[in-house]
Amino acid sequence: MGYVFDFKEAQAYAHWVLQKRNRWTAELENDLMLGLLKPSRGESILNIGCGTGASTLPLLDLGLNVTGIDPSPYMLDISHATLGDTVDLYRGFAEELPFDDNSFNHTFFFISLEFVDNPINALNEACRVAKDKVFIGFINRFALKGLQLRLQGLFSSTIYDKARFFSVWELKRLCRLTAGHLPIAWRTVCQLPNPSAKMIRSFERSPFVQRCPFGTFGGMVMTLIPRLRTRPLAIRYPDAERQSIVTGSAPVRTIFENGDFTFNSIKTRDYLVSIGPKGK
Repeated sequence: MGYVFDFKEAQAYAHWVLQKRNRWTAELENDLMLGLLKPSRGESILNIGCGTGASTLPLLDLGLNVTGIDPSPYMLDISHATLGDTVDLYRGFAEELPFDDNSFNHTFFFISLEFVDNPINALNEACRVAKDKVFIGFINRFALKGLQLRLQGLFSSTIYDKARFFSVWELKRLCRLTAGHLPIAWRTVCQLPNPSAKMIRSFERSPFVQRCPFGTFGGMVMTLIPRLRTRPLAIRYPDAERQSIVTGSAPVRTIFENGDFTFNSIKTRDYLVSIGPKGK
């Protein structure tokens, strides 16, 4: 079921997003998501653990049809106040999504997989309802900021002491366990604690720097591959009196003369094929 944010925690998160010093961080994170996901206008996307709706706004600006789901009614209230009727909102849990198979082009987690009880079940559900891609935005457990948040949880009560942090390698392993060997791409941003200076911003946007696995915020995308469900076909057995064998196995051979040629005839239940010149 996962951790459900209460009223105070939802308000605190909404306040954090609105702070000016955090806007550049949020912009970096959103750009990373859009760069990996590459959605197209008019496509549908499900935000699993939509929270206050902050990660949904850039998707609306691109013209996507966005749906959000979250277990916290307080988060959903804030999200509705922010987004109005531009997004369909549902209350529910990541491990049991109330949608049919292939309902959306894409699904994504944005710092929400950390708070579910069973990440594998949540990823399974995200893959089930998506047709094209699944994106996961996460706090890197091996980043300096990730270590700081984990240490804070040892000495004081924060929402992050309820979270499970992932590294790039751990999350990649979970994706493989869930969906098999699909194409996976990842990047990280916020390599430095305060990316507000102009020079640092250019540094953070470098594709080479984003390949570093120790940035505070990581993004990983799975490209889903369609799989067809198949069923075995029944094998037709020949009638006993015809003295033939199963079609597709070694055939019964008979030899007979006809003029200047000797024919080896391959006889099965369904056909008679003659091959070979005389003497062969």
